[in-house]
Amino acid sequence: METKPTPTDEESSVEAGLHHRMTGVGDEASSSVSKRQRTSEPRAPHPLQTTTMMDSASAVVEFKVNYEQSKHLPAGQAIKSDDISVGGQVWRINFYPRGAYEIPGMSNDHFSIFLERQINADITAPIKSIFEVLLIDKDGAPVMISSKLPPPLQRYYGNYQWLASQNYMVKNYVKDGHIKFMFTITVLPDNPIPVPPSDIGKHIGTLLDSTDGMDVSFVVEGETFHAHRAVLAARSPVFRAELLGSMSEATMSCITLHDISPATFRAMLQFMYTDVLPEDEELVASELFTYSPTEIFEHLLVAADRFALDRMKLVCAQKLWENVSVDTVCDTLLCAEMYNCPELKDKCIGFVAEDRNFRKIVLTDSFMQLGQRFPPILEEVRRRVAGI
Repeated sequence: METKPTPTDEESSVEAGLHHRMTGVGDEASSSVSKRQRTSEPRAPHPLQTTTMMDSASAVVEFKVNYEQSKHLPAGQAIKSDDISVGGQVWRINFYPRGAYEIPGMSNDHFSIFLERQINADITAPIKSIFEVLLIDKDGAPVMISSKLPPPLQRYYGNYQWLASQNYMVKNYVKDGHIKFMFTITVLPDNPIPVPPSDIGKHIGTLLDSTDGMDVSFVVEGETFHAHRAVLAARSPVFRAELLGSMSEATMSCITLHDISPATFRAMLQFMYTDVLPEDEELVASELFTYSPTEIFEHLLVAADRFALDRMKLVCAQKLWENVSVDTVCDTLLCAEMYNCPELKDKCIGFVAEDRNFRKIVLTDSFMQLGQRFPPILEEVRRRVAGI
């Protein structure tokens, strides 16, 4: 949405600026005018107000004021909004058409806006909020006056002033005799007691370093791994069926696994207990540097698919995608197709279909083998290349 620029010297010699200050102005500002003067002052018009709750902690307030009735109000006299309940607090917006107080040596051709928190006996502690002020021009476009995170004061949340001549206001902002503001009030959550991040993964991970409570073992190529049925069953529906269901493994204390390497099973166990895979260097070293990082993550993706560890599969897919190249993309695409990873498959097909990559990949043996094993993938690549 297009916004109107700040007034310039050519437009009625207006000096425009935004001043934000912490202050206790409010009742004091109003009381600066004597009771005798107040009896002869014009009465402040009641604004037209519409409040829309975005959620329990934020609201948008449309605030329309009769300009003709308000422009002659003296400094210190406010037009007050109705009470606004946001974030468990009651607020009020105070609009001073000619400023909250007299400024020595300066014209009162400015308005001031306060956001006031209504204090009650039960809730007196300071809170944090964001108060945004926009002035709507004749075309309905908002002009940002202020978007501030005021300090957590107890009552008044800041004075927003805009200096502009009445001629300038009439020319640009008065429509049908009214000026319109849009205010947003957002109350921020207050967490005075810091809470550390969750460390449940770290604590559960320590179970792998001891035999306490372990009640099942796995033999993988002659290497034995101890684990906890409850942990594995909670993480994997496949293990849940095997270890807690009616399958024969449910009564076995030692289970032999095939078609998985010890290094892959060890990394998978760590993920199941901690939700984190080992570092890349540790994975390569665990395989005695026999496999490349791409091959290792392909093995892990296969294991994740076998034991229905969906998050681990996507972690592996992201690692494979980060290392994809013209030389590796067909193998990665083959892995994604065989082991049901549509997210990685879609990324790889898009990579192959890029013109600068396709010219090279189409000449490789791996691309020909991919097309022979999975013709639909080749057809999808052709559609992408053709832009269909």
